[in-house]
Amino acid sequence: MRELIYGRNAVYECLRAKRREVFKLLVAEGAQEKGVLAQSLQLAASSGKRIPLQRVPRAQLDRVSEGHQGVVAEVSGYPYAAFDDVLSRLMRPPLFLVLDCVQDPQNLGALLRTAEAVGVEGVVIARDRAAEITPAVVNVSSGATEHLQIAQVTNIARALQTLKESDVWVIGLDASRAPGVQDYATVDLRGPLALVVGSEGQGIRRLVRETCDVLVKLPMHGAVSSLNVAVAGSIVLYETLRQRRTGA
Repeated sequence: MRELIYGRNAVYECLRAKRREVFKLLVAEGAQEKGVLAQSLQLAASSGKRIPLQRVPRAQLDRVSEGHQGVVAEVSGYPYAAFDDVLSRLMRPPLFLVLDCVQDPQNLGALLRTAEAVGVEGVVIARDRAAEITPAVVNVSSGATEHLQIAQVTNIARALQTLKESDVWVIGLDASRAPGVQDYATVDLRGPLALVVGSEGQGIRRLVRETCDVLVKLPMHGAVSSLNVAVAGSIVLYETLRQRRTGA
């Protein structure tokens, strides 16, 4: 299966990661070939396969997406990892991100961009009732998807149980005010960890919630009752990074 990746950063990271086959690059006529676009063209020209380059009217790229920024790459489908391969990345202490049916491509892309930035070892997403790694998600993530090991699984709760059997502590991000849910900043996030983020409307499903070792929340002092899932997940991921870097 082939698909069209668009956006300068997304195309550049796809070329740099070398995990997909790139069949050709389409560049808008008159596009300023500097910065990231120039680097992409250099990577394409220096690749062993000599990726074909076509200069086309901008209107042709507009039919793909208005956010193409003058460049589109025709590539093979996203290379999902096997869950066993993700599980094998048990190093440092490991940090995993598990997404329980996140459905909005914008939220998925934003979370994956943060995940790559903080050094997440592997990402687990639901195979059903969840957003997949589409060109839109790749674009929102600024190409971070191309550097992440992402596995699709049919049963999130079972995947979490497998992580727990490998001594990974499972923390669920819960927007509810249920008893026992702890403030995220009071929890030790320095050990082997899997952070679970639920869907935009439902949050973490019951069986997934029951599999978590601890549930955490973000303090809310304003009129709104919750944050966007990508924002909330990113805050906890960066708190995890902070604790690991400072040791406290």
